[in-house]
Amino acid sequence: MLAIVSVGRSRARPNAPDTASIWTFGEVKAINNLDQLAALVIRERDTLLSRWREQVRKLPSARHLDTPTLNDHIPAFFEELAQALRTRSEETIQDAVCEGTPPAHGLQRAQDGFDIVEVVAEYNILRECIHDIADANKLTLQGRSFHIVNRVLDGAIGSAVKTYATQKALEVQRRREEYLSFVAHDLRTPLSAISLAASVLEVKHAGEDPGSSSARMVKTLRRNVQHLGALVNKVLEENTNLQTEVGVKLERRDFDLWPLVESLVHDIHPVAGTDSTRLVNTIPEDLVVFADAGLLKRVFQNLIANAIKYTPRGEVVISARRMDTGYECAVRDNGEGIAPDRIDKVFDHFETDPNKQGGMGLGLAIVKTFVEAHGGAVSVESAVGVGSTFTFTLPPK
Repeated sequence: MLAIVSVGRSRARPNAPDTASIWTFGEVKAINNLDQLAALVIRERDTLLSRWREQVRKLPSARHLDTPTLNDHIPAFFEELAQALRTRSEETIQDAVCEGTPPAHGLQRAQDGFDIVEVVAEYNILRECIHDIADANKLTLQGRSFHIVNRVLDGAIGSAVKTYATQKALEVQRRREEYLSFVAHDLRTPLSAISLAASVLEVKHAGEDPGSSSARMVKTLRRNVQHLGALVNKVLEENTNLQTEVGVKLERRDFDLWPLVESLVHDIHPVAGTDSTRLVNTIPEDLVVFADAGLLKRVFQNLIANAIKYTPRGEVVISARRMDTGYECAVRDNGEGIAPDRIDKVFDHFETDPNKQGGMGLGLAIVKTFVEAHGGAVSVESAVGVGSTFTFTLPPK
């Protein structure tokens, strides 16, 4: 067999002299093939990217992406592949999968809305593009070059899939926890009404025998309301680190808006008080909207409760009207109003009024989330000492 002596080579063959490495002609050819392939990947990087993008854009989740977002870290990946070819890496596919590459790609694709199958597919498309361009330049991918290319690509796939799956799991957890916080927050308003009703009953039965059945029932009611309030507060406090918006599933249908708001006004009325804050429902009785009734009720509930908080004595008016672009709903009060430096922040998560105690900063964030889930928008106009008007829109059917 033909042999070549290469003095000073770092790769020693078994039983070879310390001063030289003996390479077969086949090995030298394979080494040259690796170097040529590494140079080809860098030289034809733009062509590879263009061919890869053309095919990846056929994936459903990639159709709307601009070029920089679609490229993501793939240009840098070519440098990684070329380096592995130049250094004749001995790493196995198993090693590559364990080590992986930077997880940026999996994170980006989770944000882009890719399915995990699409994440794997775009790397296999890249594998095919590399094979095609090597073949077009008469470079054979076999032996060491075949293993290195597959090892780098499989390592990237493993890293991207792991990061993607982790990100999706975190999103599910955050959404579940935030939904729990939203529900717990919404429980506060009916709990406040029950608590106030219990207080009225306590005053009414104050002169009765403490051992009477009615007195015991009132005390039991008060104790359980306090317990529920504590549980709700605990849920809210344990989820104050939430930063993402909850994924909302809508169940739209046609329904009359006036009775929905009227029943809510009736339920909330004890919170407002019989003589302090007046609640007025001016929504036309024949107005039919197309929305998720449960979510819309929670939107009105939070807006009305917020208005009551800032209108201890005054009037809260609820209105709605049909427009060519859909529906416009509003909750107006003549209360304290909002300071100019806070008006741009009122819909932010955990934004609370420092002058008001007990708020968690979720009520108006819930309103914004649910309205935007319908495809609408919410806004506020306010003046200190005059009052505030919160307006939101809903799209037509």
